[in-house]
Amino acid sequence: MPNSISNRQNLGGFISAVCFKSVITGMEEALGEKATAIALIAAGRARGKDVAQKLGLSNSTADFTSIASQLNAAVGQDGTRLTAVEKIVQDGEVIKVYCSETVCSAGEPQGSDRKCTFTMGAVWGAVSEITGKRLRGVHTESILRGGTHDVFEFSVIE
Repeated sequence: MPNSISNRQNLGGFISAVCFKSVITGMEEALGEKATAIALIAAGRARGKDVAQKLGLSNSTADFTSIASQLNAAVGQDGTRLTAVEKIVQDGEVIKVYCSETVCSAGEPQGSDRKCTFTMGAVWGAVSEITGKRLRGVHTESILRGGTHDVFEFSVIE
């Protein structure tokens, strides 16, 4: 599901992870870490909602294995390359999304405290749109801090 940008005839709809990371660090310098995180999560949520809608997954009853596959096709290697969505599991009331190669972690050293704000926001927006529920999201595991994946956990806000 590549993004078609009509006025970029030769370069298309993609930029490098290096350039995107520069946007993040520049925003952090200008706005501060918390304000930047809020803005990037909100932007990601809007993007994720749009992706889910374009995939026809709004209020979906499909199983999470199928949904993970469809999201991965849209935002993974064959899509926009934001992240690889490897699996989505439901653990009681909590939905866990396991991602790898997140753009937010690209180029970060092991042990970095970098959070995946935009990426988590995009997954959050998609999962909210898919489930039709308001969710609270938390980045619980990081490949930068010993995890096998970047794991985003979502719980329903009542």
